Amino acid sequence: MTTASPEPGPPPQGFGRLVLALVVGQLGLHSTMAGVRMAASLQVLREGHGAWTVGLLLALFAAAPVLTAWQAGRLADRHGYHPMVRGAVVLAIAGALSALVSTFLDGAAHLALLAVAAMLCGTAANVGMLTIQRTAGLAARDSTERMRVFSWLGVAPSFANVIGPVAVGLMIDGFGFAAGYALMLALPLATALTARRVPRAVPAARSGTRVPGTAWSLLAAPGMRRLLVINWLFSMSWDVHAFAVPLLGHERGFNASTVGLILGLFTLSVSGIRLVIPLLAHRLREETVMRASMVGTALVFAAYPFAPNAWVMGLLAVTLGVTLGSVQPMIMTVLHHVTPGDRHGEALALRSMAMNATSTVMPLVFGASGALVGTAALFWAVAAAVAAGLRLPRRLAGPG
Repeated sequence: MTTASPEPGPPPQGFGRLVLALVVGQLGLHSTMAGVRMAASLQVLREGHGAWTVGLLLALFAAAPVLTAWQAGRLADRHGYHPMVRGAVVLAIAGALSALVSTFLDGAAHLALLAVAAMLCGTAANVGMLTIQRTAGLAARDSTERMRVFSWLGVAPSFANVIGPVAVGLMIDGFGFAAGYALMLALPLATALTARRVPRAVPAARSGTRVPGTAWSLLAAPGMRRLLVINWLFSMSWDVHAFAVPLLGHERGFNASTVGLILGLFTLSVSGIRLVIPLLAHRLREETVMRASMVGTALVFAAYPFAPNAWVMGLLAVTLGVTLGSVQPMIMTVLHHVTPGDRHGEALALRSMAMNATSTVMPLVFGASGALVGTAALFWAVAAAVAAGLRLPRRLAGPG
């Protein structure tokens, strides 16, 4: 007989504290990963290694979660929040410690420890994200509340991508790489401390005859494949934007700070819309937002190559931030609805695997495509792909 699935059971009046604990928990793990990722890249460059070494190292941060996400999702379904988050904290600390030790070594051993650090920190951030998102979705009482909590959680990675790199950069400039990695050792402790605010698991009823399912059986759930395709289209759009805007800016003769400002406006727009969504959640329908986001994303990508100057590109970046930033809470809410009751961790793992695989493989595809057909054609191809998916959100949203 299988064990009962641990489910969070906070009282309604404690839901705000739970959400804050989950957001801070994700910040701690993701900031560690982002900080180690930047510091390791700078370290290998300053030691004279080439861009290929940096690219390989960065790929490990995304490749390791692809390999471990499915098992992590199943373990989250089986054991719940606290054991999984403790494991993620241990992995993050071990990763930062490996990077710290690498600063005292040379040669192959040094690079090997940085590779280990990349895999451990990437896995820790992903395990934490899966577990935190699962807990948030199960704790929410209806679709509106899920939309709100997933919006708040969606802000955490944006802030983490600022906190981690800025903190480690200041330490490196002041005291060196070892001090930077030492600071990263402390960030996961914020996750461990806030875990105390997450209620202990409450067993949920589960059939004693349940047979562990496969990824294929989960994909057979009504609406799951369509939702994952939608998620892939938006994830691809996100990656293409990060990849192609610098190329387009270079073609237009923009300097690095201008390109950075355009990408920064996109990030600020994403964070801003996710702060606004909780205020409007009771008026929003998942299907409507997903369709509108698809239309907006396709139009922005179609228009980018025609942008006459950096100001217009910045305006397009802000618009794209609204469309891509608003859709993630909707996808997460619908994912909760279409997933069988005791397989939420596995469903989140499928989504994570698809996103990390896209982030690992697609830049190579984008590079080859851009060289063959040009940057403008790459923008238009994405616009066409997103527009072709307009029918996918139909009847995906569930009841409140």
